[in-house]
Order: sequence, then C-alpha cells, then structure tokens
Amino acid sequence: MKTCSLALYDAFSEVPFGGSQAAVITDAGSIEPAQRQRIAREIGMPATAFVDAYGADWISLQFMSTVMELPMCGHGTVCLLTHMLESGLISADRDVELRLRRSTAHVSLSKTANGRFQVMLDITPPRFEAAPPHSGELLGLLGLDADALSTDLPLETARGDFIHLVVPLVGLPQMRAIRPDFSGMVQFCHAHGLETIAVFCLDTEDPSRQLHVRDFCPAVGVSESAAAGTTNAALTSYLLRHSRITIDGTGFTVEAEQGIELGRPSSIKSLGTLDNLGAIARLQVGGIATRVFAGQLFL
Repeated sequence: MKTCSLALYDAFSEVPFGGSQAAVITDAGSIEPAQRQRIAREIGMPATAFVDAYGADWISLQFMSTVMELPMCGHGTVCLLTHMLESGLISADRDVELRLRRSTAHVSLSKTANGRFQVMLDITPPRFEAAPPHSGELLGLLGLDADALSTDLPLETARGDFIHLVVPLVGLPQMRAIRPDFSGMVQFCHAHGLETIAVFCLDTEDPSRQLHVRDFCPAVGVSESAAAGTTNAALTSYLLRHSRITIDGTGFTVEAEQGIELGRPSSIKSLGTLDNLGAIARLQVGGIATRVFAGQLFL
C-alpha cells in the first residue's frame, strides 16, 4: 500500500482551531488527477494542496476543494508554505513562485518578531463591474431585509482568481442576522456566473481591524469560509476603489476579521502599494498558519 505525508493547518490563525482549514500533501507527484479529487473529498477540508515538485524558490502544485480544482487558494497557500517552512523544505526571507496548472503566483516568506512564519501572496487586482439588479433575490438568500444593505457603497462584481459578488452591509447587527440559504446560493451563483458572495461591513469587533467579513462559497464547495485570502484581496481593492482606505505615503494595510460567526476567528492582512497615478502597483494578502495534525495518508 502506498503512503504519503499529510498535514492539516489552520490559516490566518495564530492558535489551533481558528481560521480556515487546508490539507497539505508534499509528495503528491505520483497521485493521478482523478484520485486527487477523491482524496480531497475524503479529507473534507475547504482546500487540499498537492505538491508535484519543488526547488529552492519554486513549487509546482494543484489546489483541490471537495468538488473541483481551484485556480488559486489564498488560505491554502498560507498553509502550504508554512508547512514547507516548518519542515525545512524551503527557507524564509525569500520569494517563491507557485506554478499552478493554469497560472503562476508569487509568495513572499518572512519571520515575524515572535518567530512565526508569515506568508504573503501576490494577487492580481480584480476588475470590477456593476452587479446585475438581483438584490431582492440576494437578500432572500441571506435572510435579510432591504435596509440591511449599505446605502453608501454599491453591490459590485469583482473578477480575479475568483468571481465575487461584493455585498456591503450597514453594520455588525446585520452581519450577525444573516441566515444563509446555501442550496439557493449555489443556484444563484451558477445563474449569475459567480463563485463567492463576499459580505462585509466596516464595523468590527476588534478595534484594531478595519473590516468584518463573511464569505459564502457553496458554489465552489465551501458553505462559508472562515478565512479567505483572495476574497479579502478583492474587498481591499473594492474599498480602495471607493476611497475607504487610509493611504500611508504610497502604501496601505488592511486587516480584516472573519470566521467569528463560525467560531473560527481569523485575521487576514492585505498590503498594497500605489503607482504615481494612484492605481495598485502591488497587492498582497496573507498571514500566519498553525499546524493541527501531521501523519500519513494510505492510498
């Protein structure tokens, strides 16, 4: 019987049982694509990273959810790189290229003051367009009344590694009042060409954070994400677009809280720099991951 190493991590959390979960298999080169989907479904994590090969500054890999291949995965990247750093497979204080099936991405690796590894993923800023006029249907899927929507910020679609419907709410009471219809959301997302419904408000439980997030992703295999890197990068771009971010010189930092309603609190950091015209020159999202399990997978 063939075996391979398996590790489970919680991304965007400095303690176990917070943030968003991902599995990491670093010796997956001989695992066939069809079997990978079965493995990801069996493990049951929001994402599983399969590493085909790696060098000092590159990794060839594939991300799978329980139902599909993922073009990119922010929280899976944080878990994967943290595991490889902790295992001594790569070293910190460098940039690493991720080689996925349909794209490449770059990640910066560093150590924090308290000795933890920080993983920051470069994200291509999304393109935005006006959302179709479906707020009534959407409110029904969220279990909210019309007055829950912010009147200061618009619904928009963000198109990047994933396609997000960006939904601004008035405040924390409205975020807590959400009663999601997940099966309805799947049909809604398929009908409108969406992958996640990214709901947020600018009120936060932690005063050091700037954003409170809930991200509904049943169309890609996760009912609600406790921590989503690519979604937070899209939301940061949206807030910059609507002048809701404080610019420090030519850069900005946004720290978001997510997963609180799920009992899996997380902290996601987005960093950006602007060019001379005020457009995003570089956008990164990331944080810290914590290992909760390491062992062997029997195939």
